[in-house]
Amino acid sequence: MSQDAAPQPDHWFEPIADHLGAAYLRYSFTMGTAQEVTHLVDALGLEPGMRVLDVGCGPGRHAHELARRGITCHGVDISERFVALAREHAPHGATFERGDARALAFDADFDAVVSLCQGGFGLVLGAGEDLTVLEGMVRAVRPGGRVAMTAFNAYFQVRHHTEATWDADAGVAHERTEVRDEQGVAAEVDLWTACYTPRELRLLARLAGLRVDAISAVEPGAYGDAPPDAEHAELLVLATRP
Repeated sequence: MSQDAAPQPDHWFEPIADHLGAAYLRYSFTMGTAQEVTHLVDALGLEPGMRVLDVGCGPGRHAHELARRGITCHGVDISERFVALAREHAPHGATFERGDARALAFDADFDAVVSLCQGGFGLVLGAGEDLTVLEGMVRAVRPGGRVAMTAFNAYFQVRHHTEATWDADAGVAHERTEVRDEQGVAAEVDLWTACYTPRELRLLARLAGLRVDAISAVEPGAYGDAPPDAEHAELLVLATRP
């Protein structure tokens, strides 16, 4: 490699995050943060003073909202740009670090662990990597603690997501799309997202050592208890570490 060659990112999403910057928070799927956190606080039994780990926290929108409600939250994201943005406007009780969801080093340090909007779980595409992420999340939560994560719904992908290419063997959706930075400058990027059925998520959770409490069909800004279907883009998994 030439000494002048640019270093390779640790993850394919890093250059996209670098380009987006704070413009990420202008996209419509980020507008329902308060509703999502309200649902999770109730569903996970979170109370002020508890500690939550946010895996793939992005610019920190869920961690910030949790901290505003008195819940201490530590966010981890592979994008240094997103981590810097999260720190810039962090309320008291929200902290952040750059880290790889595939190499979480926590040990029963948290009352709950979340990974939302395909922030950590679902964006790593090598064989078994999502299981590695989930196992790290399980290690990070105390026994009896709760885990919540979203995954892209494979049924929705096959039925509705026609602008993406579907790899039926890998269970991965690939989309070529345009994203804009804070100044409106556009860039063409590739997005890959692993997609799951509820059955697959239950099996994966069991392999990681979790007891699944519920799986519901959700949309950004519309978290609830609806049963899985083919009409919602995401699935929300609620589970407990025995």
